[in-house]
Amino acid sequence: MTSPQSGAAASHVRAEKRTRTRFVILALLAIGTMINYLDRTVLGIAATEVNRDLGIGAAMMGIVFSAFAWTYAVMQIPGGIFLDRFGNKITYAISLVCWSAFTLLHGATVGIKSLLLCRLGLGLSEAPCFPVNSRVVGKWFPQHERARATAVYTVGEYVGLAAFAPLLFFIMETFGWRWLFIVVGAAGLLFALVWWRYYHEPHESTTANSAELEHIGLDAATPQAEPKMNFSWQNVKLLLKCRQIIGAGIGQFAGNTTLVFFLTWFPTYLATERQMPWLKIGFFAIMPFLAAAIGVMAGGWVSDVLLKRTGSANIARKLPIIAGLLMASSIIAANWMPNDHAVIAVLSLAFFGQGMVGLGWTLISDMAPKSLAGLTGGLFNFCSNMASILTPLVIGFIVAATGNFFYALIYIGGAALLGVFAYVFILGDVKRIELPGVE
Repeated sequence: MTSPQSGAAASHVRAEKRTRTRFVILALLAIGTMINYLDRTVLGIAATEVNRDLGIGAAMMGIVFSAFAWTYAVMQIPGGIFLDRFGNKITYAISLVCWSAFTLLHGATVGIKSLLLCRLGLGLSEAPCFPVNSRVVGKWFPQHERARATAVYTVGEYVGLAAFAPLLFFIMETFGWRWLFIVVGAAGLLFALVWWRYYHEPHESTTANSAELEHIGLDAATPQAEPKMNFSWQNVKLLLKCRQIIGAGIGQFAGNTTLVFFLTWFPTYLATERQMPWLKIGFFAIMPFLAAAIGVMAGGWVSDVLLKRTGSANIARKLPIIAGLLMASSIIAANWMPNDHAVIAVLSLAFFGQGMVGLGWTLISDMAPKSLAGLTGGLFNFCSNMASILTPLVIGFIVAATGNFFYALIYIGGAALLGVFAYVFILGDVKRIELPGVE
């Protein structure tokens, strides 16, 4: 028979107001992602001054830009292996300290060799960032909140540089380009201390109450530490045989092709193809990035609403991404736009759609085996970042061969349609992948 005291205690637990520790964790991810993208893209702001100071030509600077993508892609699988072995807190802290240190070292470069080494080191160090993000969201958020959580930290990719660009230009103009890297690198090192102080797993939390843990999907009475999985090539082979991984990887590669165009060739396209003056480019370039940021948030919100109303992860996760890829493919229409305003409208729609494809990280957190979340995220991000290597090279070859961007935009739109095909015909059901002997 239940005593009155125990009954009252049970009633108190049921009535307990849920804490919001998971949103503090999400804020850490959002800040970390913003710093991550500032560190990898700040060279774009300093490029002209770096070229003049170090005597680097435009062609060699293109190689310097691409160097980051090579090491970043190569380290995705090793980074995922390390993540599964040592967990979120240690992996992200080491990654953050190392990439911030390499950013700082950019400010001490004396020539092309040292600059290349810094870019290679930055790519190596940043590799575990997004697999950690996906893994943390999978642990701290219930399925019906993961898409919006992913959108919140992903939006830092698009708004960080735009928000801080005036300050960064002021620093460069006042103190010189080297101080850009010193300031941004120092900010990362300071944030590493914040991460180490405030990040913890749900089962270790002293601030999340039992109501929040139950909401996440944990049993507060019998908390369990996260499983540690030793690396096995057999697990890699098993994951690569899963249609979900293949389909999601192709889809993310397709979406990232559009993103890389905007991060690399977009200003050149406006200047050479559309003959826009630089002041006009500076004004118009903001609009597609704002559209992409809105697309990220819209995709997450729509996905979670669909999941709540339909109960179907297939509809909630796949439909917004497919719609986003279809919108991204509309970039081809820019080839026939009669004026600058129409071109920017088309490009903004395409980048808005690309923002929705960021939902792919929520998809992976839903499907990855719990003990192989890092490795799964690494494989997924490797596929995604092959676009960072191929897209600048393919577009460069097309423009060099034809003298215009006509077929380059067709390539970008075609890649988006390839992503649609992958999600419709390859991906299959959105559900947790089950591998023999793996949780």
